Amino acid sequence: MTSFSRYLPFVAAMALVVVASNILVQFPMQGKVGGLSLADLLTWGAFTYPFSFLVTDLANRRYGPTVARRIVFVGFMTAVVCSILVPPFLFRHGLIEFETAADRLVRIAAASGAAFLSAQLLDVTVFNRLRRQSWWRAPIIGTLVGSVFDTAVFFTVAFSAAFAFAGPNDSFALETAPLMGVFHVDAMRWVSWALGDLSVKLIIAVVALIPYRLLAARWSQPAIAA
Repeated sequence: MTSFSRYLPFVAAMALVVVASNILVQFPMQGKVGGLSLADLLTWGAFTYPFSFLVTDLANRRYGPTVARRIVFVGFMTAVVCSILVPPFLFRHGLIEFETAADRLVRIAAASGAAFLSAQLLDVTVFNRLRRQSWWRAPIIGTLVGSVFDTAVFFTVAFSAAFAFAGPNDSFALETAPLMGVFHVDAMRWVSWALGDLSVKLIIAVVALIPYRLLAARWSQPAIAA
């Protein structure tokens, strides 16, 4: 049995990634690339959250699925609490420009929690089924499947008007704009954010294979927990 202190760094890394992502997802990117308005396509959270799959996969590679699931659950609980408490703290200290209503924070935390648990546990399952195949197959396929599921759950619960019962809507997210800022079809901004977010996740999933390979190579005989 692996002691908790040995995989505490994975828990801390997971909580840090998710808390940062829950804050940054509330900030659309500003600026334009050619005729493309980035605010119609991406939030800053798209660049941080995909690394949660790297943490999960490394933990699974090192300690096995049982410990990986424990890390997901502990990281989830820590992240949800911090996602509610940290944004008001940052606003009071002038680190973010607007204050998010408490019930809006609860909805974001609920969306993040539902997406996080379902997607990460799915990633653990897929990874474990493929772990004995080529070194890259388990992390890339697990991350891709988890990313699609995570994006669909999070953006639907956090921004869709259909989930207004979970908390107030974000009026900016529900405004229509050209799909992904470039197509001649109008869609709600949160739909474009979801597609942009997924695109970034897929790119980072490939990039994250580099640190995964480097770190996993150090564990030639992984201590897999049953």
